[in-house]
Order: sequence, then C-alpha cells, then structure tokens
Amino acid sequence: MTQRAPREWRLVGDMAENYERYLVPAVFRPWATDLLDLAAPRQGECVLDVACATGIVARLAAERVGAIGKVVGLDLNPAMLAVAGSVTPEGASIEWRQANAEDMPLADAAFDLVLCQQGLQFFPNKPVALREIHRVLTPGGRLALSVWRDIQHIPGYTAFADALERYVSPESAAFFYMTASLDSSEELQSLMEGEGFQEVTVRSASRKLHFSSPEAFVWEVVQSTPLAWMTAVAQSDDSTRESVVNEVAARLHPYVDDEGLAFPIEARVVTAQKCAP
Repeated sequence: MTQRAPREWRLVGDMAENYERYLVPAVFRPWATDLLDLAAPRQGECVLDVACATGIVARLAAERVGAIGKVVGLDLNPAMLAVAGSVTPEGASIEWRQANAEDMPLADAAFDLVLCQQGLQFFPNKPVALREIHRVLTPGGRLALSVWRDIQHIPGYTAFADALERYVSPESAAFFYMTASLDSSEELQSLMEGEGFQEVTVRSASRKLHFSSPEAFVWEVVQSTPLAWMTAVAQSDDSTRESVVNEVAARLHPYVDDEGLAFPIEARVVTAQKCAP
C-alpha cells in the first residue's frame, strides 16, 4: 500500500492541544476507563493522578468520586496542565498542580487512591517517585498504574520506530523504546515492594488502537509527542516523510480494513496497597 506523503511534520498548533485532540480519544481515554474500573474509586474519596498530562484520568476519576470527593492532577509540564484546565468540566472538583513526581508538594497520607497512567517509565528515579506516592497515600490506600509492554507487543510502534531509525535518526526511534521500557513484571513487582507496597498484582492487558489510516497515525503521533520537537524529524524533507509513511503503511497492512487502521497494544497494569496500621 502506497500512501500520499503526509503533511509537514513541523509542529502544527500546540503539542499539548494535539495530544488532547488526537491521542486522548485514540489511546488514553479507553485505557483510562479500564484503569478506573480496576481501581474502583468510591464516592467521596480523595484521588491523585500522577503524570496526568491533559487530565483524562483525573476527569474520569472526578465523575466517580462525585461532588463530595476530590481529585488532584499533577504533572511537570505546564502546557499539558493548561490544556487540562481548559477542558475541565464545569463543577468538577479537580485541582491541577505543576510538580515533579519525585518531590510532590503534597501532605502525607492525603489520598485514598493514586493513579498513574503511562508515567512511571518516564520518571528518572522510579523508586523515589514510588516512595513519594507511598507517602501521600493514607494507610490502606491504593495505587493503580499502567505502563506499556515491550515494543514487540505494539506493532504500530515497532513499525514506526523502525522507519524512523532507517530514514530519520536512531534518536527519533528511541522515543518509542522509552515509552515501552518497563515491561518486566518482575521489575515492577520489585519496585513496588521495595518502596513498601503490599498486595502487589501485575496484570497484562490488551486493546486495539484505531486511526483513520497509517498516514493519520504517523502524523498525529508526531504532532502530539516530543517527536514534534526533534530537529531531525521536524526538518525531514518530502522524500523522507514519504519513505517513513510508506514503510509504516506496508508493515501495518495486515491491520488495515475499510474502517481504517487498528493494531493491538499491550500494557502491564499494576495494583498495590499501602499497609494499614
């Protein structure tokens, strides 16, 4: 399958707004619903969403804890938080905080539940971040988080990474490997238990990601992620862009039908608890 060369990869609009526009509906909202179903926040609970990005997990959590509950969304990126604030439903009890997950300006034992969707793999010091999460949980409080499995379990990411490495640069391909760098269930179990969590359960889960076409998948991911800032990607010429799209399209041909592109993606989903006194 040959695809028309995509639009310019130089950032069109705001990356955080594109993330909310493209990746939240295609990727993060479906997974957020699954994470909330597993974590089961209750009416009146206090919930923290760590690495909240534009806030889809926090928004869904706020619906479940109700008006008497409270949700805090915490992220290091002010642009993501600005978008989160702009799409917060009227009346939702959500507070947006800019802070590092490894040094959260939050009180001890302040939250019944902490959620973290696709954030832990990006934290430079994962034990410190988990220690902070443990600190802010109430005794008996719960943690639910998710991380992508290895890139081999995500055909779209594998195809895209290989095409970037071949036609653009190894550094641009490394972005995808970073997103899927914490697949080991043994490592996850050890990280959790090492910071005092109990009742640790690591599950595997799968979904399909849907895009209108391989071309749309390539362009929307570039526009919604740090790929947009990478000089080698942003300054690629028409021939390079066409080569990337054609390779991705060829690799993903088995996942294309009359309704568009749909490829599987797998994650590790972890639940744990802070010991009650």
